[in-house]
Amino acid sequence: MEFIDAVLHYGFLQKALLTSVMVGIICGVIGCFIILRGMSLMGDAISHAVLPGVAISYMFGINFFFGAVLSGILTAVGIGFVSQNSRIKHDTSIGIMFTSAFAAGIIVITMLKSSTDLYHILFGNVLAVRASDMWITLGISLVVLIAVYLFYKELLVTSFDETMGAAYGLPVRLIHYFLMMLLTLVTVASLQTVGIVLVVAMLITPAATAYLLTERLWVMIFLAAGLGSVAAIVGLYFSFTYNLASGATIVMAATALFVLAFLFSPKHGLLWKTLKTRRKRASLT
Repeated sequence: MEFIDAVLHYGFLQKALLTSVMVGIICGVIGCFIILRGMSLMGDAISHAVLPGVAISYMFGINFFFGAVLSGILTAVGIGFVSQNSRIKHDTSIGIMFTSAFAAGIIVITMLKSSTDLYHILFGNVLAVRASDMWITLGISLVVLIAVYLFYKELLVTSFDETMGAAYGLPVRLIHYFLMMLLTLVTVASLQTVGIVLVVAMLITPAATAYLLTERLWVMIFLAAGLGSVAAIVGLYFSFTYNLASGATIVMAATALFVLAFLFSPKHGLLWKTLKTRRKRASLT
């Protein structure tokens, strides 16, 4: 009740709640395509690769959105360029590019001598979200959701079978980079909420939880968005009530939901699998 009363009376908490829910929704939606494509490592790479763009934006006093998006897209293109033009495999090029970009960002921030900003960028501080950040997150959310709605069929086909997508005449590589752009936008929107270090958890965990609960993509997308929202609300509650780091509590809430699905999912839950195995053994004896 105290949390609800605080939400009704404090503007900063209202902005934090709205921003967290929006981030939970778009992370869940994009996360579905990321895990279906086996690109979890790519999500980690993009989340770390935006750091130099954020740092340079701070240096020149402009909104971090522009630098972060540019840095993320350049890194995604760089990963593809290295893997396509050398003997280096895709996962190796991801490791090289995102660690170098992350290191460059840390160097720039160290030169700026602003450890407080570095902490917030890495781990998030949703309770300090400004109105401008909230509106940027809303804009990104609308762009991402509209893009997924408009290109749902193309994303669906290429996520399950790129070869079939190419046979249908779909621009598979262009769709890949389009998804990388959406992933970059989602990462930028999540910086204030969960930070660079934890954003990959919000991209993967709600989507993975939904993956255990359904076998239909459109249901999975809605479930992941809902689970991301619930994790954001529950995490923000614990963050505000017990004065904990907001990004960490949101991620732990998402993890708790995953554990519940892992144990009790009707078709894929560990508990039901164990019970079925025991019944089979009992019937054979």
